[in-house]
This record gives sequence, C-alpha cells and structure tokens, in this order.
Amino acid sequence: MRSEATENYLTAILRLEDDRGVAATMELADRLSVAPPSVTGMLKKLARDGLVNHERYRGTWLTPEGREVAEAVLRRHRLVETFLVRELGLPEDQVHEEACRLEHALSDKVVDRLDAWLGLPAVDPHGTIIPRPSRAMNRDLALSRIPTGTRVAIDGVRARDDDHAIYLTSLGLVPGAVVAVMERRPFGGPLTLEIDGHQQVVGPEVTEYVTIRKED
Repeated sequence: MRSEATENYLTAILRLEDDRGVAATMELADRLSVAPPSVTGMLKKLARDGLVNHERYRGTWLTPEGREVAEAVLRRHRLVETFLVRELGLPEDQVHEEACRLEHALSDKVVDRLDAWLGLPAVDPHGTIIPRPSRAMNRDLALSRIPTGTRVAIDGVRARDDDHAIYLTSLGLVPGAVVAVMERRPFGGPLTLEIDGHQQVVGPEVTEYVTIRKED
C-alpha cells in the first residue's frame, strides 16, 4: 500500500484531471493545504515513481499506474461512506472525514469483502460512482468512462436488477446500439448521450455496467 501522502496527492490529481484535464500546482497546493514548493517536490517524486507525468507550465496528469492507485483509494473511500450511512445510520454530511481516515487503512482483501457484503453498490450515498477495480474491468470498458466525443457500440449490459435492466432498455442502451458521449458535466454530473441518433441525459451511475467496444 502506498503512503497516505502519496494517495492523497494522487486522488487530488485525479479529481482535478477529470474536471479540468490537468492538475495545476497551485490548485493542488490549495486543495491539499500544502505550500507550492512542497507540492513541486512531491510531484517530482511521483514522476520518478512512474505515477504521474509532470511538465513545467503545462501541469500534471496521472499515468495508468497512478490512476489505478487513485481509483482504488476512491473506491475504498466511497465504500466506507456507503457502509457508514447504510449500515450505521450516520448522516451523509458527516461521513466524509471518517472515510478519509479509514480509506488509507483498509487492505484490498477487506475492501473486496466489504464491496461484496454491500451488494457491489454502483454509487456512494452522494450519488458518485464507486470505481470498480481494474482487475475486474480489464476486458470491458464502461460506457461511463468513455471520453467526450467518442462514438462506440455497446457490447454488453450487466444490469444490477430487473428494474435497472428495464430502464436501460427504455433508454436504448442495449447490445449493438451505437452511442456517442456528447457532453460530460463536471463533478460526477450527468452525461449527454446520443443513442442511435437520439439524445438522452443520464446519470453516470446508470451506465457504469454498460460495456462497449470502440468503433473503427
């Protein structure tokens, strides 16, 4: 397991990168409450470790390995929040700090067991997608993760239950349908999809279990 500082930096970079395309040093310093020179030093270390790409005047973005680590931390955090709200009855607005403390302490084995025990939830109590581990997504790519402007064909649908399956079908999200991601709102907001020529606005959690193959 990486150090707590490393994990905090990687998750902060992930959030900024997903929102803005790249993470700026000053934004990281503000988000992590750290002095800019300290941020610069840490980014150089993360780059040496192969976790980020860092270019002066351009910014910082995650390598595939860095993104895998960051998504694993977010998965732990959001599963802990789900547990605290659903099983312990804590208010949604009081679980973030608790999850921040616990997200660095749980092993992958414990997180996998917690995930299964909670029923493999797609989203946390705030409606934010819970990342699936890369080892479970190595053959499929979720529609929710497709870059804006990409046109794809749906390869498979793994609905959570009958109601979810019926809803996906009503949207036209079925195997063989051609879909384009037209717009992605920031901060885990909705996606605007073009499905066989018709536009639909859906929450990202709806498409987490819709997998695709890229069109030539």
